[in-house]
Amino acid sequence: MAEIFPFRAYRYNPARVHPAEVLTQPYDKITPTMAEKYAAASPYNLIPVEKGKVLPGDTPGNNVYTRAARALEDWIRAGVIVRDATPSLYVYFQEYTVPGTSDRRVRKGFIALGRVEDYSSGVVFRHEQTLSGPKADRLELLRHTRTHTGQLFMLYSDAAARVDALLDAAARRTPEVEVRDEYEVAHRLWPVTNAKVIETIQNEMADKKLVIADGHHRYETALAYRDECRARDGRVDRNAPYEKVMMTLFNTMGKGLTILPTHRVVANVTSFSFERFRTALADAFDWNSYPFGGAADRTEAYKQFRIDLTGRGKGQRAIGVYAGGGSFYLCLLKKEADLEALLPEVSAAQRQLDVVLLHRLILERGLGIMPDAVKTGKNITYEREMDTAIAEVDQGRAQICFLLNSVSVETVAGMAMAGEVLPQKSTDFFPKLMSGITMYRLEE
Repeated sequence: MAEIFPFRAYRYNPARVHPAEVLTQPYDKITPTMAEKYAAASPYNLIPVEKGKVLPGDTPGNNVYTRAARALEDWIRAGVIVRDATPSLYVYFQEYTVPGTSDRRVRKGFIALGRVEDYSSGVVFRHEQTLSGPKADRLELLRHTRTHTGQLFMLYSDAAARVDALLDAAARRTPEVEVRDEYEVAHRLWPVTNAKVIETIQNEMADKKLVIADGHHRYETALAYRDECRARDGRVDRNAPYEKVMMTLFNTMGKGLTILPTHRVVANVTSFSFERFRTALADAFDWNSYPFGGAADRTEAYKQFRIDLTGRGKGQRAIGVYAGGGSFYLCLLKKEADLEALLPEVSAAQRQLDVVLLHRLILERGLGIMPDAVKTGKNITYEREMDTAIAEVDQGRAQICFLLNSVSVETVAGMAMAGEVLPQKSTDFFPKLMSGITMYRLEE
C-alpha cells in the first residue's frame, strides 16, 4: 500500500559548512531566540528558508518567500548545497536522553520519498486536525522554493523488524553526517545506494499503512500543492515530482520511540476560584492532595505527586493539578463515572484519552473554557516541561496548570487508523527531526 522511492537528496556540502552551524529544528518549533541564534551561526544557516523573517517593507517581489527561494538557489549555485549523485535511501538514527530521566535511547528510521496519497485512499492516516494559517504559509513557501527542507515524521508497523535489520546493517559504517543539536540529541545519517537493499526495503514497505506522527500541516501542504499542479497541468502524472514528498519513517515496534506529554497552563479565567472549580467536578472526580509547607516539604510532596501521577495513571484516569496554595493534586476519575453519559457526543475511543477528559470535562465544566477559546489561545498555553508549567503558576503568570501522562505510540497509531482525530497538542514526539539534513527539490 505504501509506495516509497529513493531520491537524490540535496545536502549541505561538508567541505564548505559544518552541519551544526546550518541545520535547524522544524519551523514550528523555532522560537525568535532560536532564530537569532541560527542566523548568527552561519550565513548559510537554513533559517531564512525554514522560517524566514517577515519585514515591514516586504513587497510581492521581495518577501519572506522570495528571499527563501533566492537563498536556496544562491547556495546551490555556490556549491554550499549539493545534490547526491546516486538515488538513495537515507538511514537516520537519533540518540537521545528522555527528558527528565537518565534513559538513553536510539530511534532508528530512514528517509525516503513517499507517494502523496489522499486520506480516503487508506494508505496515509492523520491523528490531528490542522489549522489554515500554517498550511497557507507552508504552501506559499513551497510554491516559491519548490523544495521540501523539513521531514515528515511517519510511523509504520513491522513486528518482524525486517526493515530495522537492514537499517542496523547500514549503520555499522561511519556516518556521513553526525551532528549534536541544542537538546543534546545526536543525529546520524548514512546514505544507502545499494539497489538490492533499496528494493528489499521498498518491498517490505509495500503492504504497510503510514500514520503521520508529526508534520500534519506539511503533509496537507504537499497534498494541496499536488492538486494545484495537477490542475495546472490538466492531467494526473503519477511520476511527476510533486506526486511525492520527503518522509522519515519509523517502526512503531521500535524501542526508540518516545512521546512526551504536553501540559496545559491556564490564565485569564474570569473570577477564578479553585474551590468552585473543584465543586463543579465533584460528581465525576475524586481528589488526592499532596500538601507542603517549606521548601523541603515541597520537594518531597512533588516527588510523591509525580510518582503517583504516573503510577495511578496506569490503572485509573489521573490528571495532575496545581493552582499554588501549598498543595499539588491528583484529579482522579471516579470508578463509577459513566463516561458515555458524561460525554455522549464523544466516541468511545476518544473517551479513553486523558486529554479528552481534560478538555471536555475539566476545562469546559470546571472553568468554562470552550473549544473556540482553546483555538484562539485566549486561556491556554502549552508546556513540555512539568516544572515550567508549575513555575508559570508560582510566578503569577497563570492561575492553574494541568499535568498529563503521555499517550502511547500504539494508541496514536490505532486511533489514526480507526479514523479518530486527537485534540490539538495531544502528542509530542521527541526528539524532532532536523530540517535540512536532506532536502527534496521538485525537479526530478
